[in-house]
Amino acid sequence: QVQLVESGGGLVQAGGSMRLSCAAPGSISSINAMAWYRQAPGKQRELVARIVKGGNTNYPDSVKGRFTISGDNAKNTVYLQMNSLKPEDTAVYYCNVQTPLRSYWGQGTQVTVSS
Repeated sequence: QVQLVESGGGLVQAGGSMRLSCAAPGSISSINAMAWYRQAPGKQRELVARIVKGGNTNYPDSVKGRFTISGDNAKNTVYLQMNSLKPEDTAVYYCNVQTPLRSYWGQGTQVTVSS
């Protein structure tokens, strides 16, 4: 069972910052893209940030300018730097790795932003 190892998350006050990390095992090769999704209670899972091979990134308007995704290809690791956090950013955040053959998911990490 291939597992993505997520770290970071927790409780932060509104306006604060937090960084999430996700490491994919070396057995996963030919990664096309890495991304972060989130799911709040009662809502669908939504894309938060995505970085593709080559470095292009995309964000939804809700986090653009506040969140930054970056990757370390040598370590098969992706990071999500979250600044100016808002209570509506509260959710379980999931790491996703996409290869030509399949998609991998992390177990999720809770991010709670208090007002």
